[in-house]
Amino acid sequence: MAGPAAAGRRRRRRGPVCCGSLLLPALLVSWAACQAPPVPAAEAPWDGADLSVEQRFVPESCPRAVRPGDFVRYHYLGAFPDGTRFDSSYDRGSTFNVFVGKGQLIAGMDKALVGMCVNERRFVKIPPKLAYGSEGVSGVIPPNAVLHFDVLLIDLWNSEDEVQVQTYFKPEKCPRTVQVSDFVRYHYNGTFLDGTLFDSSHNRMRTYDTYVGIGWLIPGMDQGLLGMCVGEKRIITIPPFLAYGEEGDGKEIPGQASLVFDVVLLDLHNPKDGITIENQHVPESCERRSQTGDFLRYHYNGTLLDGTLFDSSYSRNHTYDTYVGKGYVIAGMDEGLLGVCTGEKRRIIIPPHLGYGEEGRGKIPGSAVLVFDIHVVDFHNPADSVSITVNYKPSNCTVLSKKGDYLKYHYNASLLDGTLLDSTHSLGKTYNIVLGSGQVVVGMDMGLQDMCVGERRTVVIPPHLGYGEDGVVFRVHSSSSRFWQRKTGSWV
Repeated sequence: MAGPAAAGRRRRRRGPVCCGSLLLPALLVSWAACQAPPVPAAEAPWDGADLSVEQRFVPESCPRAVRPGDFVRYHYLGAFPDGTRFDSSYDRGSTFNVFVGKGQLIAGMDKALVGMCVNERRFVKIPPKLAYGSEGVSGVIPPNAVLHFDVLLIDLWNSEDEVQVQTYFKPEKCPRTVQVSDFVRYHYNGTFLDGTLFDSSHNRMRTYDTYVGIGWLIPGMDQGLLGMCVGEKRIITIPPFLAYGEEGDGKEIPGQASLVFDVVLLDLHNPKDGITIENQHVPESCERRSQTGDFLRYHYNGTLLDGTLFDSSYSRNHTYDTYVGKGYVIAGMDEGLLGVCTGEKRRIIIPPHLGYGEEGRGKIPGSAVLVFDIHVVDFHNPADSVSITVNYKPSNCTVLSKKGDYLKYHYNASLLDGTLLDSTHSLGKTYNIVLGSGQVVVGMDMGLQDMCVGERRTVVIPPHLGYGEDGVVFRVHSSSSRFWQRKTGSWV
């Protein structure tokens, strides 16, 4: 099955009739292998006066036992004391489905089923007075016949049951839980109450993706998913009247079957969601914040909401470089990169309709919420000019540098995030040029204008006035602004 899809309620079917309608109260049902357990050839000592019940197998876990009024599904093999078989649910390949304690079974079977656990196996001896008495069933059960039944209980529920939810793992952080109209992605194993697997999203290696609470799921699953956190694991047990009812799904799920889903929630969003921004680090000094049209360089780790990594710029050892607000990146990232400072770290959570939508992309599945942890390394605007900050200026600053002058100066060169690129101090000698002769990048020519000997400046050069989109191998990264702090030595 493709998942627990919704199914309408239908009229309840009667259990299978075997060997005539008179036998209906005595007959029970099947286990998928259709191999019935053997009936002992010889009887243990028994006075034959009352019902005899021998527990052949009792499961370690028995959260619930049969009570009068419960509905049960079970397999059975019916035989006479000499081992002659007169009926078997296994032969029909279908369990026997019936209410207990309501006169739908012979009296002995009504009593024998009480107290049974799912997966329990009992060997039952029923005297004639609690079976078909002195009349028997013509052609099938002789008068005054003792009946032996080998019974295996498969399923158990009551019309007053509700969905049962058992959380066996819940993450420490749960900022949001599933609400009606949310869209979720989850994995599940679906079993019957006896543990038989009927479906698994894990086997298909694909999550089940659906809206919650709007009728896209069976009612019990709609209820069972509410309140879940991403990463939470639950056992959701659903009675048949909140699942596939009397008819089943026509495939793997028989009628009147209780269903057990082991669910882990991987993703959660609402179609009305916008992006979420969580500031992780904001520098104390932030002279400028990014705006539409700026060009950014940033590092990022991209994960799904459950923490699965799908991409990282760090693994490529190269920043992601792009314009902001111009549609060069997904809509959620375009929005999330606005208003950042150089050096800022923030988490941007993007719903799928602002990410890669229902189709997904590459390692990103369809309808996936994306989480980007970004670190802004650099940004500028193509309209930017050189920025000059005078850090120190001598009092006797009368002669200023101009085009054609010969300059000797020291400098430290770094990227905008402080990464050191080069330094004349480490070489122990000055850098010497003729100003305005094209011996340095255009931005440096501009930044060295009108300086006096001894003056110190910080010169910020945008890439289009520095080394452009190509950068300089091993010195300046592509499209990087350069941050220079310089001290003039001498000039003529």
